[in-house]
Amino acid sequence: MADVAQLAGVSSQTVSRVSNGFPGVTEDTRAQVLAAMRELGYRPNSAARALRRGEFRTLGVITFSLSTMGNIRTLEAIATSAAEHGYAVTLLPLAVPTQDEVNGAFSRLGELAVDAVIVIMEIHLLDAATVSLPPGVQVVVADSDAGDRYTVVDTDQAGGARDAVRHLLDLGHDTVWHLAGPEGSFAAQRRANAWRTTLTGAGRTPPALVRGDWSAASGYRAGLLLADEPECTAVFAANDQMALGLLRALHERGRRVPDDISVVGFDDIPESADFLPPLTTIHQDFAEVGRLCVEGVLSKMRQDGVEHGTTTLVPTRLVRRASTAAPRPGR
Repeated sequence: MADVAQLAGVSSQTVSRVSNGFPGVTEDTRAQVLAAMRELGYRPNSAARALRRGEFRTLGVITFSLSTMGNIRTLEAIATSAAEHGYAVTLLPLAVPTQDEVNGAFSRLGELAVDAVIVIMEIHLLDAATVSLPPGVQVVVADSDAGDRYTVVDTDQAGGARDAVRHLLDLGHDTVWHLAGPEGSFAAQRRANAWRTTLTGAGRTPPALVRGDWSAASGYRAGLLLADEPECTAVFAANDQMALGLLRALHERGRRVPDDISVVGFDDIPESADFLPPLTTIHQDFAEVGRLCVEGVLSKMRQDGVEHGTTTLVPTRLVRRASTAAPRPGR
């Protein structure tokens, strides 16, 4: 810094103000200092700045699984929003969803010097009485049934499922079968509960639930079973990847979509418009979920954020494509 000050003909304090982006420096002086920095190859020491300010400009993200499309897109949205606010992201995936793993993750993030933490935890873990996040750490949780102890941002899982089922009932289908996600998933449970409640509220008897694991392969296996159900004319799949496998199985069994069976997915992944046929699905706004997670945790850091126990739901919307239609006469 002293070398930069000497070359630029200014004080070290002026160099410090320029490197930290503080006001009170004329544009000519700022340009002169920046030119000296470039010539000497000077870069401010971010670690020293962080110690001085007590802020590391880094957000930690803890997640259990990177294998699901929802988690990946949520993580991408968080990283994008954090960068817009001038923050980096440190990712720490958990090997096993246990209390020890969660505590260990927070310890490791503390060693890596982060300002706050966002937890992506779609499985039922944070709502368990044995699991608690360390006190004094600013935390926002995405995609979890975290009870009233944490600030939560999530997609309106139930609202999206209701729209999917109502769309199929409005087309004239007597009932709707459901290809659900894994049993331990909060999102899968909310979607399945809303499917069942919507059918019973319309005076329809819910068929037996068929369960997958979010993968296209599990959707294919479920599709082989559903293709043999003569009463099945409509299926709501809990995500688009399972719907993809379902479409393949129905095609192989000679069941045409949507002539014989209508299919609705959930997520609206970019590829869903290119399925055969293009998939009717529920759109999730992952970018908005990521933005609200980042803004929520930054507000908590500034002590002007919402209190613990507040849940913000991001609305969904039905995207109508070619995989749904009214049932054929007589079906």
